[in-house]
Amino acid sequence: MSQHHETLTSHLRNFAALTEKDIADANALWKPRKINKGDFFNMQYVVCNDLGLVVKGIFRIYYVDPATSEEKNLYFFSENQFVVSFRSFITRNICHYFIQALEDSEIIYISHKDLTSLYTTHPNWAVFGRLLAELFFTYSQSRTEELLFMSHEKRYVRLINEHPNIIERIPAYHISSYLGITNPSLSRIRKRINH
Repeated sequence: MSQHHETLTSHLRNFAALTEKDIADANALWKPRKINKGDFFNMQYVVCNDLGLVVKGIFRIYYVDPATSEEKNLYFFSENQFVVSFRSFITRNICHYFIQALEDSEIIYISHKDLTSLYTTHPNWAVFGRLLAELFFTYSQSRTEELLFMSHEKRYVRLINEHPNIIERIPAYHISSYLGITNPSLSRIRKRINH
């Protein structure tokens, strides 16, 4: 079994009540893929056809503000997280965002077609699908509530809790963009928290 499939197997066991048979039956449908820093998992205005699990690396979901041409980061995904434009993946409509690797990254992925066929043949994979939907709904609602109710500082702390070494791994301007603040403001927040 490849390292990617070992990572996948342990993640799937923790995430959903999949049996050894469920995992074995699906093994050949999950394929490894390397994505170089700066390359894309999915492009804007393209339907997201794959669900990936990040084995190594970090991705950002962002869009380009049509008025200012400024890139705005919405989410980060790092090791042991699923990466997907979930709405596009389930509705088969175009994705409004870019999903880009911020480091040389490795994922293991399954296509929409293969995953939905598993849902119909394996009840536990259908449960996986429900849990995945709940996870991405939670991400989406948490992000909305963050923007509505949390200070920049609290949002920063939550980001660090979710991706502990993100500060060392990506340029600060990506984090500033995610938080909706300037780089000097980010420096001030980091100083306050580190004291």
